[in-house]
Amino acid sequence: MESSSGKNSPEISSMENNSKQTFIIGVAGGSASGKTTVCDIITQQLQGQQIIVLSQESFYHGLSEQKLSRVHQYNFDHPDAFNTERLLSCLRSLKCGNEANIPNYDFKTHKNVSPERKVSPSDVIILEGILVFHDPRIRELMNVKLFVDTDADVRLAHRIYRDTIEKGRDITTVLEQYSKFVKPGYQDFIAPTKKYADIIIPWGRNNQVAIDLIVQHIKTKMGRHDICKFYSNLYVMQSTFQIRGMLTIIRDACTSKHDFVFYADRLIRLVVENGLGHLPFKEKQVNTPTSAVYIGVEFCRETICGVSVIRSGESMENALRACCKGIKIGKILIHKDAGEGEQLIYQHLPKDIAERHVLLLDPILATGNSAVQAISLLLEKGVPESNIIFLNLISAPQGIDMVSKRYPRIKIVTAEIELGLNENCHVIPGMGDFGDRYFGTY
Repeated sequence: MESSSGKNSPEISSMENNSKQTFIIGVAGGSASGKTTVCDIITQQLQGQQIIVLSQESFYHGLSEQKLSRVHQYNFDHPDAFNTERLLSCLRSLKCGNEANIPNYDFKTHKNVSPERKVSPSDVIILEGILVFHDPRIRELMNVKLFVDTDADVRLAHRIYRDTIEKGRDITTVLEQYSKFVKPGYQDFIAPTKKYADIIIPWGRNNQVAIDLIVQHIKTKMGRHDICKFYSNLYVMQSTFQIRGMLTIIRDACTSKHDFVFYADRLIRLVVENGLGHLPFKEKQVNTPTSAVYIGVEFCRETICGVSVIRSGESMENALRACCKGIKIGKILIHKDAGEGEQLIYQHLPKDIAERHVLLLDPILATGNSAVQAISLLLEKGVPESNIIFLNLISAPQGIDMVSKRYPRIKIVTAEIELGLNENCHVIPGMGDFGDRYFGTY
């Protein structure tokens, strides 16, 4: 039988927001695959950002005299050839807003020489190299991971040109090194890291469509990242291909009502679960079927309620009930009038709402005007600002800005941040009128 150690159990604080640092883009791929060209294009298109480009090659270990005497037998395509600890230290320092000294590796002497390159913190770091995805600690620091996937024959041709023309090596040595180290190194160490990439680029110098899409993806993620820097009360769900796939379906104007509801419900459930993770929890000890003791947590269901903003917010009620059986849910109706703005028309809230944590439900945060009206009402009813968690599927920066400046202690949980609002104050790229599409009232 399960037992609980409820006495004097301390509340465990909710999740912390940690999106307050430099944006790091990782670019991996085989030797001579076109990584540098991709970095150059991204740098050119991210105008207005302070960008530094770091090469993993700067972090090669300097060779001892013994290794230098047999340099042609040295494997530069093995993970051990790099000073990964130094690279990790530099990245962590820059990500936290501190300067870092980048080694200056001389390819002719195969040694680190003076002076080192002093790099100041910047908005964006692009880290490129054959094995930048190999170490999980470095991968965890990256906000976007790109893998440049180029045919082996093309990579070999590029490498021959680069090493003979730019590095002054003879072609025989280049081919021997390729057969002995480069090709096996790609198969053993580089190709397996492709699975960690967010985006795989089938490379061609004229693959401009792919590059444009990638840059747009990066800009979108950077926009989300930048706004999270300013508002510690904003929590954006970790993006996955599953989440982006569902968002793609419900954004598509051609999606049927049945599919819209199905995928919207799945996303809403994820947002609700994420929002519940920001409630206070208490420690709980249980006995497992194996007679072991497990120390876990439980949240206090009796101290929460939901409040939906009619009508779109009602689409989120079923997901909340599925997660919290028997939960009380209140309703607020706010009328949008072009001349007089938002007006509160109707309210039906739990009588003891002032004593509860409130999950405020509205799938789209646009201008923030309706949200401000709803939050103002909750505060008038005695709900502490810090007890309100506002749940949305998508949020415009303008709405986040308005709500967060007025009520900095509420938490906003959303699946994705939009580009902004158009001249009609509609969310862009958006998903249309959510209530009409969900309830079928076109």
